[in-house]
Amino acid sequence: MKFLIDKYLFFTIATAVLMQGCGLKEQNVDPKIYQGVSSKSEPTMKPYTINGKTYYPTTVNTRDTFSGTASWYGKDFHGRRTSNGEIYDMYKMTAAHKTFPMNTMVKVINTKNNKSAIVRINDRGPFVQSRIIDLSYAAALAVDMINSGTTSVRLEILGFGKDEASKQSVTISDFDVQIGAFRKQNGAQIYETAFNNQNKNYKAIIREGILDGALIYRVWIQGFRSEEEARDFISQGKYEGAFIVREK
Repeated sequence: MKFLIDKYLFFTIATAVLMQGCGLKEQNVDPKIYQGVSSKSEPTMKPYTINGKTYYPTTVNTRDTFSGTASWYGKDFHGRRTSNGEIYDMYKMTAAHKTFPMNTMVKVINTKNNKSAIVRINDRGPFVQSRIIDLSYAAALAVDMINSGTTSVRLEILGFGKDEASKQSVTISDFDVQIGAFRKQNGAQIYETAFNNQNKNYKAIIREGILDGALIYRVWIQGFRSEEEARDFISQGKYEGAFIVREK
């Protein structure tokens, strides 16, 4: 009975909000989505103090981006324990960050040459104010910053592993499902919130787009592990006009 009531409330809200998005059609797409478990499940999120300064690990979300200076560390630390208890291996694609949850999967893009690498956070640092990430030797080699020592980078949060054994468990998916498009941002926000309050398996997000020269707000559902899973979601018939959006 509770399920039926919740479902009724959700569709009452959704139906009202959809009036704002009626008739909007567009096919713009965003880059690939990398999915994993939420960073909120990371157990080692306690504050810690280094050289008299306290750092507060914080949760992050997939698709969050950050910019700053990267450095790297190599043989002087090879074989030592990292902050999460693993043994540092300079030849693996790992990195240190002051506050990202352990096992966060991060795409590191060297903005000077556009070379990139995907790393897993398993250590804390670098404890230099102007730097945001410390790459392993292998990762630094991949983005071609060995000789320079530091470089400007952009970080993109891809997802989250659970532990060392699952460090490659981030599911890479090219598929989202658009369930609505709105002229007013408030309408999209209401629709997004209604979905997220009712569904724990997927996540609604808002993406801006342009249609007929005007700004629109699209509500996309993310978290699908394959095109088939996305199509199964659409086939349930809950969202009229829903369609898959993917990288071209």
